Amino acid sequence: MRRQDFEKLVAEALDELPDEFRRLLWNIVVVVEIEPSRALLEDMGLWPDSTLFGLYEGLPLPERGASYGNVLPDRVTIFQRPIEAMCRTPREIKDAVQETVRHELGHYFGLDDARLDELMEE
Repeated sequence: MRRQDFEKLVAEALDELPDEFRRLLWNIVVVVEIEPSRALLEDMGLWPDSTLFGLYEGLPLPERGASYGNVLPDRVTIFQRPIEAMCRTPREIKDAVQETVRHELGHYFGLDDARLDELMEE
């Protein structure tokens, strides 16, 4: 898939978030990268057997105090190649992008992986 088409899927996933969540997105940027670096995977203990579809970096919303401000935006990175490698059809890619965007934004809202997994199963 062309990078621009993949980026469009990420933008659509953001647009399709419920309004009550979209309104709370503040000081956060969502970017697309081709794939995570080997160093990142090693730092996360994921090398060589695993991969990464997305990554949240920042201070979750519930942990921001009154003095929070004048900081660089939090960052969500969606990794294109691992998602494409897992999927067989354009529809599967779209679904995986939506799930990954929601998962990473869940971290922004202060949810851990266990709670996100529970919510995804519901």
